[in-house]
Amino acid sequence: SNAGYGPPSPGFYPSTKFRSLTFNRCFKTLWGPSHQSINNDALDIWLDSSSGSGFKSTRPFRSGYFGASIKLQPGYTAGVITAFYLSNNEAHPGFHDEVDIEFLGTTFGKPYTLQTNVYIRGSGDGTIIGREMKFHLWFDPTQNFHHYAILWSPRDIIFFVDDVPIRRYPRKSATTFPLRPMWLYGSIWDASSWATEDGKYKADYRYQPFVGRFTNFRAGGCSAYSSPRCRPVTASPGRSGGLSKRQYMAMKWVQRNHMVYHYCMDSKRDHSLTPECWN
Repeated sequence: SNAGYGPPSPGFYPSTKFRSLTFNRCFKTLWGPSHQSINNDALDIWLDSSSGSGFKSTRPFRSGYFGASIKLQPGYTAGVITAFYLSNNEAHPGFHDEVDIEFLGTTFGKPYTLQTNVYIRGSGDGTIIGREMKFHLWFDPTQNFHHYAILWSPRDIIFFVDDVPIRRYPRKSATTFPLRPMWLYGSIWDASSWATEDGKYKADYRYQPFVGRFTNFRAGGCSAYSSPRCRPVTASPGRSGGLSKRQYMAMKWVQRNHMVYHYCMDSKRDHSLTPECWN
């Protein structure tokens, strides 16, 4: 699987186009304040047997680029999820939108799984319609910081790893696309029931604390309070806002070599609820 090689150059680097955010000015602690520490705009959040931790942007957005450089805990991390995501679940409980980057912890010698997901209008009602795509990375995400980002525009959602697009979720209809304002969150928590090999391996607190490190927050976009004339940001060099040919080539390389799950290709799923999977 081209081990040892990275993806072809996407030719365009959206992370360089957006300004750095200071944590204290742009975020607030949501839960687990005793399980957070900030040094020079680098944030550590951790999970132990007493608590995990999470943070949230002070303002909601209606579109934008949202990135952070993240370094994950090495070793045994089964059951632990480190997450960076957009959501409006506090504004619309049981009926919310969410766009996720989640790192699913793992057992010794096995790679982390990066899961991307999009929920639209309600995933707390027993009718959870997930749109999971899962990847193994072409590097060890515990060794260094790498930049992970979500670009949410009125036309599509694009997920990036080190400026390489790994997934594009297009707006096919108003019912399959998040259109209400969302806040940006990060968290680390125990999801033993499902995170690692469908719950086969659980969190083991002999290895605590499990630490997620976040730095180099970058964002730009239209807040929910921006003027209606605010122009959505773009992730591409072209005027149209669509990905370039080189960006598509890099994305195809990632999906061919490193994608390990695609909800549209899962025969156990009911695809009547995900019309974007139909050709």
